[in-house]
Amino acid sequence: MKFRPDMFLMVAAAIWCIEAPAAVYSPAAACLTCEGGQTYRLVYQTVYEQQQVTAYRIQYETVYEERQVTTYRPVWETQVRQRRYTVSRPVTETSYREERYTVERPVWETQVRDCSYNRTRYVQETAEREERYTVMRPVWETAERQQCCTVMRPVQQTVYRNECYTVHEPVVTYRTEYCDQGGFVEQTVFTPLRPRAKLTWQPAGCVTDPLTGATEYKRGGLFWVETPRGRYEVQRVWQPNIVAQQVPQTTYVPRTVSRQVPVQVTSYQPEQVCRSIPYRVCRMVAEECVRKVPYTTYRPVVERVEQQVPVRVCRMVCEERVQQVPVTTCRMVTEERVEETPVQVCRMVAYQETVQVPRCVQKRVPVTYSVCVPRTVCCRVPLDPCLVPIDCCPTVPAVSTPAAAPQPTQAPPPNGGDAADVRPTLPADALPGPVDAEDAADQPAAPDESGQEPPDSKVYGGGPNT
Repeated sequence: MKFRPDMFLMVAAAIWCIEAPAAVYSPAAACLTCEGGQTYRLVYQTVYEQQQVTAYRIQYETVYEERQVTTYRPVWETQVRQRRYTVSRPVTETSYREERYTVERPVWETQVRDCSYNRTRYVQETAEREERYTVMRPVWETAERQQCCTVMRPVQQTVYRNECYTVHEPVVTYRTEYCDQGGFVEQTVFTPLRPRAKLTWQPAGCVTDPLTGATEYKRGGLFWVETPRGRYEVQRVWQPNIVAQQVPQTTYVPRTVSRQVPVQVTSYQPEQVCRSIPYRVCRMVAEECVRKVPYTTYRPVVERVEQQVPVRVCRMVCEERVQQVPVTTCRMVTEERVEETPVQVCRMVAYQETVQVPRCVQKRVPVTYSVCVPRTVCCRVPLDPCLVPIDCCPTVPAVSTPAAAPQPTQAPPPNGGDAADVRPTLPADALPGPVDAEDAADQPAAPDESGQEPPDSKVYGGGPNT
C-alpha cells in the first residue's frame, strides 16, 4: 500500500484528540490548540547515539604443506666408439696441349657520307579558301648485304673412364629408450571467491565468542553478515607412466664400388659461314596536298642543306693463333681411416625431493566499530496568534555519548528479554505526528559515519524502530 501523508496526519490528529480531548489539532498548520487557547507546534529532532558493535571479518591465509615426491632425472654419459671406413682421395695430374684457332681483329676506316637534307620554310600569305602544300612522306626500303665470318662448330665425342664411389649400406640396431605414456586425470578443485556481505536482521539471543569461549547476550538489530562463496572447477592433471621401448637405429656402412662413366668431350672446328644481313633505308617522297585555311596561309619554300658526315667503318681481319691448353686428369687413391664418435647414453636416476603444496585456511577476526543509532525527540513550541514561535524548543545535541546522555526509563521487557528488542512507545502528550514538508526541508538529518543520510528520517520522523 502506498504511503499518503494526508492520511497519516488525519490518524495522528484523531489519536491526539482521543488522548487530550481539550486540544484541537489543525492538519493544515500541524498545530495543537489547548483549552486555555494556547497554540503549540510539534517539533521533531533526530538524536544520534553511539553504540559499540562487534563483527567478525573473514580472512584467508595460505598454509604450505610439505610432501615427499619421487622423480626420475636422466643422467647422460658419454661413450667413445670407433668406426673404420675407406675413403678415396683424388690425385690431380696436369698436362698441356696445343690448340690453334682463328680470331678476327677489327680494323677501323673513315668514310664520308652525304647527309644533305631539304629544309622547308613557310611564308605567311593572305588567307584563301584552298591551300596546296607539299608534305615529305618517308618511304622505307629494305636492302641486303653479304657478311662472311668464321664459326667454331662443336663436335661431340663420348669417352668412357673408370670412376670409384662409396655406397653406404644400412645396418639396423636396437636401443632402449624410456618414454612417458601417461595421461591426463580430471580433478575437482574448489576455488573460494570473495564473500558477499548482506545487511540482515539478527534476532536477540545468546552467542558464544569464538576467541574466548564466553557466552554473552546479543541484542537484536541489523548486522552485516558475510556469506562465503566459491565454485568448483575441473582441472586436468598429467599422471606420468614411464615405459621402456626398443627403438630401431639404422647405421650406414660405406662400401667402395667401381663403374664405367661416359664423358662427353667437345672439340671445336673452324667453318666459314656467309649470311645476308637486311637493313632498312628511309627515302623522303614529296606529296602535294590541298587544305582549306579560313584566314592565314603559309606557303612552303624548300631549301637544300648540304652536309657531309664522316663515318667510321669496321672491317674484320682474320688471324691464326696458338694457345697452350692445360688438361687436368684426376686419379682416385683409396685410404683406410679410423673415426672416434662420442655417443650420449641416458640413464634414469631416482631421487626424492620435498615440495610445498599451498592450502587456503579461513579465519574469523573480531572487529569492533561504532554505529550511530538515530532516535527522534518530539517537543512542543508555543505559538502566538500569528503562529510565530514564542519560545524555541531546547536544542538537543546531535550526537550524545551513551555514558553522558540521559536515557529514558524503559519498562521491563516481557519474558525477561532485552529492552532493545521491544518497540519504544511515547506518552500521549508527546506522540509523534507527521512532519510538515516545509519543516523537513529546512531541517536536514545528520549523516551517519558512512557519509549517507539515514533512510526515511525526514518523512517518517523516526529511527529504525519506528
